[in-house]
This record gives sequence, C-alpha cells and structure tokens, in this order.
Amino acid sequence: MNTLTTPPLAALLDRLFQEADVTTSSSTTELLSEEGERLMRSKTEYLDFYGRLKDLWLPVSRETGKLLYMLARACRARTIVEFGTSFGISSLHLAAALKDNGGGRLITSEFEPSKVARAREHLTAAGLIDLVEIREGDALETLATDLPETIDLLLLDGAKALYPDILHLVENRLCAGALIVADDADYCPEYLGRVRSSDSGYMSIPLTEEVELSMRLA
Repeated sequence: MNTLTTPPLAALLDRLFQEADVTTSSSTTELLSEEGERLMRSKTEYLDFYGRLKDLWLPVSRETGKLLYMLARACRARTIVEFGTSFGISSLHLAAALKDNGGGRLITSEFEPSKVARAREHLTAAGLIDLVEIREGDALETLATDLPETIDLLLLDGAKALYPDILHLVENRLCAGALIVADDADYCPEYLGRVRSSDSGYMSIPLTEEVELSMRLA
C-alpha cells in the first residue's frame, strides 16, 4: 500500500505543490538577500526572521518528500519528530509512511500560528491528523519535554542555526539505527561538523544538494 499515490492524499499533494510553486511573496526577496542569508544562520534572530516569512511556503521538494516517505517506510518508523512544520507538506509524507507502517506518532513543531492552522487543515483533509501531534511554539521549548521513549526518525527543517540544539534535545531518545534528515544543512556548518565527526556516534553523508542524511550508530 502507498498512501501517497491514493486518494485523498495524492490529489491534495499535487494541489499543495502547485500552490507552493506559483505563490509569490515579497518575503522571497528578503530570504534570498545577503541579509536573509545572515539571518538564516542566526541563533538569536530566527523568530523574528521566520515570522516575517510566515506567508512563504518553504516546502521540501517533491523528491525530498518522496525520500522522507521511503526512509520512514524502510526503517519501519513508528515514532517521528519533525522540526519545522510550515504548511505541512513534509508532515503529510511522514504521516503517510506511519499509516502504511501500521500506525505510529509524528510530533511536529511550528512556532507560527497561521502555519499551524493550515497544516492542521491539510492533515485533516488527508485523513492523517490522528497520527500527528502539532506543537505550537519555539521548538527549543516544545521539543524539550514529553518525547517518546525512542525516536526512529528525526527531520530537521526549521531554523537552520538551531539544528545542533534540536539534535541535542532529542539525542538521548534516538534509537540505534535512527535516521536524521537535515534539509539545507549547509546553512549550519556546526551541525555538519557534529554529525560528520568520526567520533560523533553518527554516520553521515550529503545525500543530495539539499539533504544531509545521518544515522545514529549507538
């Protein structure tokens, strides 16, 4: 069974990706500016910066979405944590994998209320909301407590500068063999240095131009 290719999710994803492709925002220029590049790397200004980008989709690509589904299915994930819900496109792929794995729980965190509302609408329309817990607020707080005993897969796709901090929050819950997918990790050299270090307890490779894939060794 592949929930990605069956109703209602298949049509919903097509619509959402099309909306993301054609929707324009004045924030796009800000994101691509020199100042935007600096703010994407900031650990102190991320709330204000991403608040100004609240109308921007910032989705994973179609290929990365499929990759997330495949990885979650391959490792038979039952517990997944996601940093950066946005409008819920990546959440839909991960929740679909949980459904096809026989069930589970996706905990996803997003600080922008309008994006939380839209993501909830999309997950409900897909019939996947029962598998997802959306935590609204700063992930440094929302993911600091009440996590599953073990985590099978972690997606990092929020404020790039916080990748090491979020990894630290969940690290003791990552089971051996757990997968960590970091989108646009090049914006955080500190994170890449951490997971690529020979004594880090991880094996890590740049899987695509956008994605760093790591595995927890112990």
